Amino acid sequence: MNTLTKLALGLMGQLKPQPPIGDATTTMPLPPPRRSGGLPLMEALRQRQSQREFAPKALRKQQLSDLLWAAAGINRPTLGGRTAPSAMNAQEVLVYVAMPQGLFRYEPAMHELQLAAATDVRRVTGYQDFVDTAPLDLVYVADHARMRLVPAAMREAYAYAAAGAMAQNVYLCCASAGLATVIRAWFDRDALARAMALGNELQLLLAQTVGLPGEAAP
Repeated sequence: MNTLTKLALGLMGQLKPQPPIGDATTTMPLPPPRRSGGLPLMEALRQRQSQREFAPKALRKQQLSDLLWAAAGINRPTLGGRTAPSAMNAQEVLVYVAMPQGLFRYEPAMHELQLAAATDVRRVTGYQDFVDTAPLDLVYVADHARMRLVPAAMREAYAYAAAGAMAQNVYLCCASAGLATVIRAWFDRDALARAMALGNELQLLLAQTVGLPGEAAP
C-alpha cells in the first residue's frame, strides 16, 4: 500500500491491521543471544546507516534473538540491568515486534516473545510503503506506570531518550549482522494505538523496521 493511500485511509479512520499470515503462537521462545563475536564496535559504528529497501524474507530465530537482546536484553542478570539505559532504571520502554503472524511483546526476563494481538499490524506502523512487507517492525512503547519516581513533566523526554538508545543498539547489531534497518516516527498514532490495543498508560514513541537488505540497498 502506498503512502498516499495510507494517508487517505488514516483521514477516514480506516487504516487497520491485516489478518495474520500463518498461526500465531501464544509464546515464542528464542534461542540464547550470541554475546560474543560480530564486528568490533568502531567498525560497526562506521557501517551504521539507515536503509529503506528490505527483502521480505523472515529473519532467522537466532538473528531475532540477537536483535531483541541488543535492544532491551538483560546483560547483568544479578542486577537485572539492560543493554540500554533508562532513568532511575525504570525500564519503561517496551519493545513490540510486528510480524506477519502477529504482534508480539518482547519479555527480557524470559527472553521470549509473548503474543499481544493475533493480527498483522505492520502496515499500520508507518506511512512508508516498505513497512507492509518488511519481515518485522519494532515498536517502542513507554509504560508511564513504571516511571512513578520520575517527575511527570520529564517522563516523555526520558522515555524518548531510552527508546533512542535502544534503537541505536539495534542499528549497531544490524551493522554487525549485515541487516538493514531504519528508525521512524511518521505513523498514525491513533490508528496504531487501536491496532495494538494500548491502554491509557502506554505511549507510542518510535518504530524501527528491520530485515535483510533489499536488492536496491547499498
